[in-house]
Amino acid sequence: MANNMDVYTSPLVERNASREMAELFGAQKKFGTWRRLWLELARAQKKLGLKITQAQINEMGRHLDDIDFKKVAAYEKRFRHDVMAHIHAFGQVAPKAAPIIHLGATSCYVGDNADLIIMREGLQIIAGKLAAVINLLAKFAKKYRSLPTLGFTHYQPAQLTTVGRRATLWCYEFVMDLREVEHQLETLAFRGVKGTTGTQASFLALFDGNHNKVKRLDKSVADAFGFKKVCPVTGQTYQRKIDTLIVNTLASVAQSAHKLCNDVRLLANLKEMEEPFEKSQVGSSAMAYKRNPMRCERVTALSRLVLSLATSPGMTASEQWLERTLDDSANRRIVIPESFLAVDGILEILINVTEALVVYPKVIAAHIAAELPFMASENIMMAGVRAGGSRQKLHEKIRRHSHAAAAQVKQLGKPNDLIDRLKSDPAFAEVDFKKVMNPKAYIGRAQQQVDEFIAEVVTSVRRKYRKALNRKVELNV
Repeated sequence: MANNMDVYTSPLVERNASREMAELFGAQKKFGTWRRLWLELARAQKKLGLKITQAQINEMGRHLDDIDFKKVAAYEKRFRHDVMAHIHAFGQVAPKAAPIIHLGATSCYVGDNADLIIMREGLQIIAGKLAAVINLLAKFAKKYRSLPTLGFTHYQPAQLTTVGRRATLWCYEFVMDLREVEHQLETLAFRGVKGTTGTQASFLALFDGNHNKVKRLDKSVADAFGFKKVCPVTGQTYQRKIDTLIVNTLASVAQSAHKLCNDVRLLANLKEMEEPFEKSQVGSSAMAYKRNPMRCERVTALSRLVLSLATSPGMTASEQWLERTLDDSANRRIVIPESFLAVDGILEILINVTEALVVYPKVIAAHIAAELPFMASENIMMAGVRAGGSRQKLHEKIRRHSHAAAAQVKQLGKPNDLIDRLKSDPAFAEVDFKKVMNPKAYIGRAQQQVDEFIAEVVTSVRRKYRKALNRKVELNV
């Protein structure tokens, strides 16, 4: 909770995102990364022959994190420029290095490259938490792989599935999301050392027209920060399409989360399944009996935020004029951190929910019992035919009995008595109703599909992210 209760603070930080993600997008991380970028630029320039001393390098290295934010604020008020404010603040604590800090660079050298470094770390955090959710859903799927349940199409009862098989549908969407996150990590390119309009003119001048040294400088700094790829060309900024791709990837996670949590909310209404509910938790201030699915509701709320934020980077990218314009900055300062913070919060909640989903088998069985007679009617008819009956005559009898049973259910609110009606009809005297009415006869390959999915898809995720699988979360609210 913020100390100053008089001003707005972000609920994403206070109530949802982890400390890890909140710190990643904090000022200390951002501007500490700026200083590291200046340090690596100077190191590379020294190696390539510029007159930069080891004493200057060492001095910069000693002051990467001791940022005086009050002095920075004073400088920014004076200069109306955040990068210049930090250059002066860094130079004040590293006076020997002050003359060579930011040498040849433009503001986007630190701003853009730092954003890419931070987003890469954010995607790595997201990947680990996605793997944790996948692992928990797979455990749940295995546990309930053979528990029959009504399938639903159009939210109407349909052919049976199993509780575990349904969980694989949720799980696979997160697997696809993880693959997309991994793709972004594998292909993410560093802006690099490109200069004011991307032509590297200032660095070419510093190296007296030596093109090879300019290229080596670009690669050297990228290598220092672990980037395998560098944008081959940029304007002053890296292509804002990169932001679009990354935020769209986060929005894909939000889509999957929204789907899962909507399903849990629907099943909670049916009393078949629900999210964890703590011993002293209150569902409603008025209705004491309520067990509202508030965690899943928070996920769907945050997911809609991310889905709405995802529209902004595309508009920003399309609005960049020629080599750049500055109408991206204020937007990106909000959209990028909040997309990461929201998805991080979503995954924190999902880990909590999927770790302890509650299933009510008897309620599920009761719902099957109410609908299975209709679904089993074709099998009953086939069993009657095998016993010597006429398919057409049996079909007609089942049709009449089914309509009569449906009237009992819909018009009188009575239980489905179709099976009793068929049992009392001599035409079905030879049918083994116990066998025909076994729900497991109607789940197809659901059990096998769960096992195959875990073996063929989830196992590799577990192997790759084994250190991230046992993450425990403590929800703020």
